Amino acid sequence: MARDLGASQQFYGAVLGWLFRRTRLGEGFSVAFRDGAPVAGIGALAEQLGVPVAWTPYFAVDDADGTAARIRERGGTTAVGPLSFGTGRAALAADPDGAVFGFWQGEVIPDWTVGRGTAPAWLELRTRDAFAAAVFYGEVLDWACERPGCCDVAYEQGRVVVRRGTDTVARISGGAVEAAPDPQVRPRWHVHFAVPDLEAAVETATRLGGRTASVVRESATGRSVELRDPDGALFTVVSPP
Repeated sequence: MARDLGASQQFYGAVLGWLFRRTRLGEGFSVAFRDGAPVAGIGALAEQLGVPVAWTPYFAVDDADGTAARIRERGGTTAVGPLSFGTGRAALAADPDGAVFGFWQGEVIPDWTVGRGTAPAWLELRTRDAFAAAVFYGEVLDWACERPGCCDVAYEQGRVVVRRGTDTVARISGGAVEAAPDPQVRPRWHVHFAVPDLEAAVETATRLGGRTASVVRESATGRSVELRDPDGALFTVVSPP
């Protein structure tokens, strides 16, 4: 959710190589594509809804009202909605530890994928108790159900991994967040976007008014660094190993 749709499109188009198309959600919303695949959405809605400029994961649901009720029953909160919006209904919520996420009931753009190709490299929830978070989201979003197409949930190398088929949808990691020296580390969803050249993405972002928010990290999944756009929205860019 951005304050200025045009400015956000210019920034992310340059840093991540995205092209933007309008959708039936209206003039204040666009979808980013890379190599013909939908990657993310940007909406000029921050001031309208009274929320900060931020990247937020949205999960598709069959029943927005039922999802909102399950969130409240399990200790979470609904901050906005569900509201009718374009071709569906959307809402913003927070889990019991305060991590913000959204959910959407309505049409979904065909071929929208997470975890492969030019889609986000992955979504990651960093929280205090990965197991408790997995239970909350599993019950709220109907993960690990018996029906075809449901997400599978597994515990691997100290993290909860959520997959749909062979694609990793999200990872949930826990730790002593309260003791962390970095005030940025708090329960929250992090969105990771794939880039071919990490240094080029960082250089372009800083030249256009963004800034780095972490050191470069190395892992089996690649090299990554957290960035903030000119309005302060946090995201991570990842280059392949």
